[in-house]
Amino acid sequence: MLELDGIHVYYGNIAAVKGLSLTVHPGEIVTLIGSNGAGKSTTLRAISGLLPLRHGSIRFQGEDLGGAPDHEVVRRGIAHSPEGRRIFPRMTVDENLDMGAFLRKDEEEIARDREMVLDLFPRLRERIGQKAGTMSGGEQQMLAVGRALMAKPKLLLLDEPSMGLAPVLVDVIFETITRIREQGTTVLLVEQNALAALEIADRAYVLESGALKLHGPASELAEDEEIVNAYLGG
Repeated sequence: MLELDGIHVYYGNIAAVKGLSLTVHPGEIVTLIGSNGAGKSTTLRAISGLLPLRHGSIRFQGEDLGGAPDHEVVRRGIAHSPEGRRIFPRMTVDENLDMGAFLRKDEEEIARDREMVLDLFPRLRERIGQKAGTMSGGEQQMLAVGRALMAKPKLLLLDEPSMGLAPVLVDVIFETITRIREQGTTVLLVEQNALAALEIADRAYVLESGALKLHGPASELAEDEEIVNAYLGG
């Protein structure tokens, strides 16, 4: 579904991602793990069209994204729930969900997808008319993911969905990611909670200083001594 081939991404003269290649197959949860500054979020931004490539290519469903603008990336079937949530605080929950579907015209399917999102996150149904900025951090994270799902993506990019959440809400978020995959959406996940990410992922890529360090089945990496010591509190 997604293929990154030797991508290089820069902030000015600083290389943030250095020659990264990876693949994501339909129906998978793939996770990127690594320390702060490893290039994980930058990779998602490049896929979304928010950052240009210096070198390399990104292909989605066999087609080169080739510097397509971010709205075109969404139109092709990739939605991004960004780090820090980035919900619209002065809009209601309902209005935020509407913004997720802004490129769509299929009103009946939009209504069905809204019900799907509200079933995934019952708390949002309870808060449907509430200003998003007045909700808790966990509720805002649910809204950020729900808003992305309203684009009806084939591939969902999730950036640090558990950041700043209480442990009980972290469990809810990861259970929901699994349910999203079961409903047919492929997921590329960036997550500081490496243990939780490896528990639900099919495969994992480990980034270090912008470059690929290790990759393989998530279950194997979860038992790798180097990974355990570096990221899992071993």
